[in-house]
Amino acid sequence: MSDTPITYVRDTMLPQQAPPTSEVGPVRWARENLFSSPMNAILTILSLYIVYTVISHVGPWLINGIWDADSLSECREIIAAKGDGHHSAACFGVITARWHQLVFGYYPSELYWRPVLALLVFFVGIAPVLFPSLPRKLFIVSMVAPFLCFWLLWGGSIWLPISIALGFGVGVVAFKLLSVSVSSLVAIIGAILLPLIYWLYLSGPLAAGLASIVPLGIEFVPSRSFGGFMLSIVIGLSAIVISLPLGILLALGRQSDLFIIKTCAVVFIEVIRGVPLIVWLFTAQLLLNYFLPPGSNFDLTLRVIIMVTLFASAYIAEVVRGGLAALPKGQYEGGDSLGLNYWQSMQLIILPQALKISIPGIVNTFIGLFKDTTLVVFIGLFDPLGIASAIRATTEWNGIYWELFLFIGIMFFISCFSMGRYSLYLEKKLQREHR
Repeated sequence: MSDTPITYVRDTMLPQQAPPTSEVGPVRWARENLFSSPMNAILTILSLYIVYTVISHVGPWLINGIWDADSLSECREIIAAKGDGHHSAACFGVITARWHQLVFGYYPSELYWRPVLALLVFFVGIAPVLFPSLPRKLFIVSMVAPFLCFWLLWGGSIWLPISIALGFGVGVVAFKLLSVSVSSLVAIIGAILLPLIYWLYLSGPLAAGLASIVPLGIEFVPSRSFGGFMLSIVIGLSAIVISLPLGILLALGRQSDLFIIKTCAVVFIEVIRGVPLIVWLFTAQLLLNYFLPPGSNFDLTLRVIIMVTLFASAYIAEVVRGGLAALPKGQYEGGDSLGLNYWQSMQLIILPQALKISIPGIVNTFIGLFKDTTLVVFIGLFDPLGIASAIRATTEWNGIYWELFLFIGIMFFISCFSMGRYSLYLEKKLQREHR
């Protein structure tokens, strides 16, 4: 064998080299995502030009905004003193001067602490539902929160929310007694009808009687004082919280084998979905009192909450029904093979999977519902858009537009974006748990 070394066999390793500049970092990302083809490169350049044009015109208007003016004329004088045209700066002084109306409407300023406290109570009550890792003891707050929030917002006698809460106790007791002595169908009907009869005929006199014996309460605030973003939150969150369980029940009713329950659920869903929300709001304003017992006078805001809740529940029912239909038949048969009854099978097997599938549709419905609360302006309620119109009608701010709409848009964006982010968090969490 020859002692001559073989030249084509490497006997030392080459030092590690850095990758080409075009294959790492921002350059690679831009090449793959912005300039991957001639058409994408043209669209990228065109998009950058549009973004630059918008920012170059809107940016100075926002940056040079005036925050310390008490009227539109004063704002324009300040801009003129700077030597700019009156379109070169936003007059955010209207936000500084009227933010409390945009947020709280005409709620008494000395009582602002009550809606703020009600919102905090709501978040504490909803927290154990949204985040299961929290202590289960917080569910006590979850059960009390709706009635406490109602009392904080409207005020008056404390016995009214207590008497309303007793109605749910009537429903639970009726369901347990009737399910043992009669049948589950009669128990469900009784658990729905008896609380309704109690609320319509007995809760009011009971609250009035208790208030005459032990007068406990805080200052009453009528609904006409509600307005601004607070009104949208009250209507939107109330409808969201109530419409979800009601929509689930409607979805189960639509798939029921019982003819009466299925027919009632189908008729309700189709009638509600077949009419625009604005028509139902006019119905709540003009006609709903005709269906109530003589002498009863439902507050307009409460009537709107009821109608918006029923409207949202019909859409939630269809979203949940889609999730139920997506489950294979084997899941239902699995519950039967384990000896579970209908409600146990739904609670432990069917509904958790169906709701997981339905999360995007449910949250999408909630976001649309929250934005649709601005429609109440057409029936005389002062939502943020109604408050903005009232502000523009004053002599101080007559002629101002974009600043108010920008503030309202930001408030709605924060709320809707938060719901969307929680939806993504919940989807990722459920995916990790089921791997």
